[in-house]
Amino acid sequence: MTIDVPLSDQSRILHHRLVPRIVALHRALSRLQTVVSFMNSGAHPDDEISDMLAALGVRDGIDISYACSTRGDGGQNDIGTESGAALGVLRTAEMERAADVLNLRLYWLGQSADDPIRDFGFSKSGEETLQHWGGDRTLRRFVEIVRTERPDILCPTFLDVPGQHGHHRAMTAAAHDVVALAADPSFETGHAPWRIAKLYLPAWSGAGQAYDDDLPPPPKTLTVLGGRDPITGFSYDQIGQQSRAFHLTQAMGRWVPPGKTRDWPLHLAQSHLAGPDEDLSSGLPATLADLGLRDAQTHFDAARAAFPDFAIIQAETAAGLALLQAATLAPEHDHKVNRKIAQAAEVIQIAAGVGAHIASSVDVLTPGDTTTLSMALDTNGAEVETRVTLPDGWHFDGETLHSEHAAASSAMPDTYLPDAPTAPFVTLSVRTGDVVSQTHLPFETPPLILPSQRATLDPVTEIVNLRTPRRSLSLTLRALSPATAVAALTVPNGWTAKRNEAGFEITLPNDEAVGRYQIPLTLDGQPAQTAQIIRHPHIPPRALTEPAEMSVHVIDCAIPSAKIGYIGGGNDRVDHWLACAGFDITALDDEQITAAGLEEFDALVIGIFAIKFRPGLADAMPILHEWTAAGGTLLTLYHRPWDNWDPDTTPPKRIEIGQPSLRWRVTDQAAAVTHLTDHLVLSHPNNITESDWKGWYKERGLYFAKSWDNAYTPLLSMADPDEAPLTGALLTAEIGKGRHTHCALILHHQLAYGVPGAYRLMANLLAPR
Repeated sequence: MTIDVPLSDQSRILHHRLVPRIVALHRALSRLQTVVSFMNSGAHPDDEISDMLAALGVRDGIDISYACSTRGDGGQNDIGTESGAALGVLRTAEMERAADVLNLRLYWLGQSADDPIRDFGFSKSGEETLQHWGGDRTLRRFVEIVRTERPDILCPTFLDVPGQHGHHRAMTAAAHDVVALAADPSFETGHAPWRIAKLYLPAWSGAGQAYDDDLPPPPKTLTVLGGRDPITGFSYDQIGQQSRAFHLTQAMGRWVPPGKTRDWPLHLAQSHLAGPDEDLSSGLPATLADLGLRDAQTHFDAARAAFPDFAIIQAETAAGLALLQAATLAPEHDHKVNRKIAQAAEVIQIAAGVGAHIASSVDVLTPGDTTTLSMALDTNGAEVETRVTLPDGWHFDGETLHSEHAAASSAMPDTYLPDAPTAPFVTLSVRTGDVVSQTHLPFETPPLILPSQRATLDPVTEIVNLRTPRRSLSLTLRALSPATAVAALTVPNGWTAKRNEAGFEITLPNDEAVGRYQIPLTLDGQPAQTAQIIRHPHIPPRALTEPAEMSVHVIDCAIPSAKIGYIGGGNDRVDHWLACAGFDITALDDEQITAAGLEEFDALVIGIFAIKFRPGLADAMPILHEWTAAGGTLLTLYHRPWDNWDPDTTPPKRIEIGQPSLRWRVTDQAAAVTHLTDHLVLSHPNNITESDWKGWYKERGLYFAKSWDNAYTPLLSMADPDEAPLTGALLTAEIGKGRHTHCALILHHQLAYGVPGAYRLMANLLAPR
């Protein structure tokens, strides 16, 4: 099977214009001025201090890296409906593209989708976080990363203080321990010990829209100055935002006005160096000269001074490279010299005007498939040799790529090094006199290799509501590999699965118990896998492979007698899940959000973030208010304060959403829930009891209301351990002849995970007054 989706000419042009040769050369030369290395650490993709890293890397030439614990799979998604592992794959790809902008070396503590070091949901405690991750595993993996990268300096992004995200706190606490453990020979990881020279902490607060640091930051001991890049004119803040703009799932990317710059105060928390700490390199070998390679540094300095004379830059860099290639140093400095060898080779390639563009005619393959590779080589008159390096199981005959018995592509690699791509890549060997330099360039879009025994299941999750007559489910199979494979399902006792032309017809007993049932697929008697291709314009495609199985959630939910309209923003699938459970629900387009268009509906749901992402919805709220007052039942799901939510005009009566969000959420998915009233919303058509609050996933809710008009009645009270109860999770008010309910519980997640109580509560919220 092949899927022909090459990059468009327009995409190639847009990418090409972002990397002009003169800018690439200046940034590559910058890296030859120092051997100092700096590792930033954080808990999620987008935690990196992008603007400061831009100053350190682009201006100061410091080797920068980022150690990230999780893939961000528990976060929000502003651009689609991917969640869980699929969101983690998407955010991994975003982080790699963000790293490309800064030439940031990237390491992950969590190495796969099922790694215990994962974004399990918001946490307010570092201790709780490490209980989920496993403290020993977290420290061991962090030490492995430090011993692999061998940075001189480590600096977490956030402080370990109350009011900060527990994942952030855990990584900062771990950083203090890792400094000692990485240098301890008795702590075995299979890597040589490494001593971090300095541990810095940010001397600024991490408080903001999400967090609320209780304690002040530590005192400043030095400052990393901001400023502008002399070649592009961009401030380092702007370059940082050019990187952060790839974190689209998190709505990152902030416009920085021209001329606006900032500095970054740091606090030296640990150091084994003597003398004053006047700048980041104080007490460290700062250049190759400090490692005994003065002549090589002299040539590199000459190359930098010659900018933008390409010929002199190439010659001087090659002269310095020859000295490094012949050098023998103590093992503790080998990595620094090897890094400079790679960086010098990049300077030579750019200065020589050498480039290669290698692309596949398709971007998805199955083992046994072939595709044509095209490589455009620009030697610019230089002596150049090329070599294509492929993963195991691939073969290239000079024109055609054979996937043969290749393993499936990794959706979550545990390391990403912009200057050292993993296979497949092309190596360019450039000769400058007697000196040969080598650089490695990735394919434009490496073809994805999918599992050999694979099928696409539709749907992968179903809801069976015992209050409806439906007991038969249709499972469609597509893209069987191999196409002639014999497909079979393993169903629970009492269920049947009959093969048909499209897939299977599954029937379950009328009296099946409420619960979750897994139905795995086999092909020729072997467990099959499914591959979800994740595509977005700002990232290369990724494939998430998982066991091919269907989840069936059996629930018992009385359905309201109501025609329901759904107004979504593209960030949840509430209409889909309610339809599966038997609700009469219709997704509304913009033309239907009029007084006349809403007349046929008894209830309306506004999905999460919809007022931000649904054009014109904020302006249409007066129409919805009038519809509600005339007798409609309006339900708004949670919004953030910045989602065009005006406390005075968005809801029919005033509702203020609390921020920072850490103070206005309950992260414990098993937190006790107290009913504050016997309101019908909690009793009709389903009597909501303690059992309906069991089995919740991720957390109870977030972006709770902080204050509200007296017309609203709070229905629930809940709290995280050792915190005061919050009552802004579920508010309801009589509005004229109708009702408005605002729900900050994460019901959309619970519906997707088949939590019975979420369906029962949703039915009540949509029942006509």
